[in-house]
Amino acid sequence: MQSSIFTELLLPALLAFIMFGMGLSLKPEDFSRLFKAPKAVALGLIGQMLLLPLMAFCLAIYLDASPETAIGMMILAACPGGTSSNLFSHIAKANLALSVSLTAITTVICVVSTPWLIKFAIEYFSQGEPIQFSLLSTSLSLIMISLVPVSVGMLVRNKKPKFAAMAEPKFRVFSLVFMVVIIGLVAWKERAVIQLAFPDIFFYALILNLSATLLGVIIARLGKLNSKDGITLGIEIGTQNGTMAILIALSFIQEPAYSVAPAVYGILMYIGAISLVLYSKKFAIEKA
Repeated sequence: MQSSIFTELLLPALLAFIMFGMGLSLKPEDFSRLFKAPKAVALGLIGQMLLLPLMAFCLAIYLDASPETAIGMMILAACPGGTSSNLFSHIAKANLALSVSLTAITTVICVVSTPWLIKFAIEYFSQGEPIQFSLLSTSLSLIMISLVPVSVGMLVRNKKPKFAAMAEPKFRVFSLVFMVVIIGLVAWKERAVIQLAFPDIFFYALILNLSATLLGVIIARLGKLNSKDGITLGIEIGTQNGTMAILIALSFIQEPAYSVAPAVYGILMYIGAISLVLYSKKFAIEKA
């Protein structure tokens, strides 16, 4: 999938549109919750921002992943959680406020952390001369497609709460459909790469998803959080913003091969989330 109007303009614009929809669901309290419930939020941030990328890095080395797969999965692990995690937390009757807060806070932090993690991954895993990668350009681009539209969405919610309440579910559905379409396009355009490396990418993505989901539950248990928070952290850490990862690979770095691993993960990541939803339904996690 070479550079085109789609990858340069349309794809970033559509992701910004989705992030605007996320903003419609956010309130200032979602950011201030860091101070109201610091332990749960801090544990979620540690799992999402530190342990998940470390896990992706270690798995890449242990599984001897190809440079393209390793870098692609590191891009995925460096991205914030997506709106899908909020949806699954709602279905599981978990701590939706915590899920939304973590999604909001990681979206802000990732403007700074994501470019550095990607730069590290490219320099570490690239064979031969690493591709040119601008930290400043990537950070500015992430601000334009994430923080700005999210802020506008929050402003609209504050000024037009009824419109926000009506429109936000539609944006959530659109984001899911859009991700499926993007994954389909990547799979078709990069089908030769996928056929060649599919077994390795499949097992890498599956192991990472299940490990990340379990990691969230374990972190909550060690932190003596309740089961609702444990389910929430498991879903939040295991469910990443695959659309943003694909956008970064296609539009910012312009390396389509890096988008394959995030696309595969974008499909498999629902295994961990659905497993926790089924677990929560079967054992009726406590309301506290």
